[in-house]
Amino acid sequence: MKVAAALVATALAACGTNHAEGPPPPDSGAAAAFLDTLEQRTFHYFWDLTNNTNGLTPDRSPTPSFSSIAAVGFALTAYPIGAERGYITRAQAAARTLTTLRFFWTATEDSTASGATGYHGFFYHFLDMSTGKRYQTVELSTIDTALLLAGVLFCQSYFDNTSDSGEASIRRLADSIYRRTDWQWAAPRPPLVALGWHPESGFLGYDWRGYNEAMILYILALGSPSHAVDTAAWSGWTSAYQWGTFYSQTYVGFAPLFGHQYSHVWIDFRAIQDPYMRTHGIDYFENSRRATYAQRSYAAANPGGWTGYSSRIWGLTASDGPGDVTLTLGGRQRQFHSYWARGASFTETPDDGTLAPTAAGGSIPFAPEIAIPALWAMRQTYGASLFSTYGFRDAFNPTFTQGSAAGWFDVDYLGIDQGPIIAMIENYRTGLVWRVMRTNPYIVRGLCRAGFTGGWLVGRCP
Repeated sequence: MKVAAALVATALAACGTNHAEGPPPPDSGAAAAFLDTLEQRTFHYFWDLTNNTNGLTPDRSPTPSFSSIAAVGFALTAYPIGAERGYITRAQAAARTLTTLRFFWTATEDSTASGATGYHGFFYHFLDMSTGKRYQTVELSTIDTALLLAGVLFCQSYFDNTSDSGEASIRRLADSIYRRTDWQWAAPRPPLVALGWHPESGFLGYDWRGYNEAMILYILALGSPSHAVDTAAWSGWTSAYQWGTFYSQTYVGFAPLFGHQYSHVWIDFRAIQDPYMRTHGIDYFENSRRATYAQRSYAAANPGGWTGYSSRIWGLTASDGPGDVTLTLGGRQRQFHSYWARGASFTETPDDGTLAPTAAGGSIPFAPEIAIPALWAMRQTYGASLFSTYGFRDAFNPTFTQGSAAGWFDVDYLGIDQGPIIAMIENYRTGLVWRVMRTNPYIVRGLCRAGFTGGWLVGRCP
């Protein structure tokens, strides 16, 4: 029960003098018990709600929805965590994983506008929960496919029992699914990868360039043994980075915290550096820690005067919101949004008073001394309005008092926001996902081809 507190103390010691020391975490017993409860409840979003027959995970619940392939990637990451924690057996985790991988390997792949699940090894952003076919006219998504593949490769490396035929099948299917993904096809303006493709109109006119959640995409595209992009893709990606200072933190900017978290779910960026980070003297893990602290300082300063913001309750990222409406509250006109990429950085500050627990939850490994108390404070302050069956509901807005003096609270949980919470709690507590993924040869190859050196990569790059 003292593990969480010990790790917090270690993190505090390692932080040095780059920032002011945050508030103390809850006592060790309370911290461990809280993380136990949060991790288990969040796990059950994926275990309880995923379709048993095809492995597809809903984008959200309880509102009926399509499946998000990124949520499936987080589900595949959650199953081994559940097995390690004893929520389910390893055999149960393997069976669910095998169902999921069989679906994606055998699903229809062609260029038709309807009736297909993917094309060239990529998959549509949203799929029908039952049929697994393209939902309406959504795009073939390169980043969401990358998040799915990250979960696929995690399972490939985790299920390593050589005497179990089911686990052997998982490894073979994972390898086949990853090798089929044609990154070169998805780079119509080489070496950069496009955001997506529509069968009706072709590739989107934008490529992944500049810091955001797509680090994992390029590492997978560079690591491919069959369709790898040129190494120039990484320098093209980093060439649009913006380096600046926000609330006394200096780092590569991106406003929503999910961009500082998603790639870190699967890759341990501690002490490894690409050419860009070597020039700036930090690593991407430290970059995310600084972004987390900057957001907390922004909430404490609260320049927008939003209700509920403080040094204990903070966190802006892409999330649900109360609605696309403008209200006059307290004599001040306020514009609110539904789903929106909220954030705070020197790059921009899209903020409508909506906070998302996943913003703090996904940052636990970077700054446990402020992230754990933030989640604790949210639960203690808002109770069952925010924390329920599957852990934290997606978002809340205490300023939006239309309909309730207490503010707005989402009714839904979102798979892509639940995923970082469970995975990053586990990375903080045991390093499970990071440790397993350090053994995956494709991840290692991708990092090496991107120019990463140092740390756990020493001796592993040609």
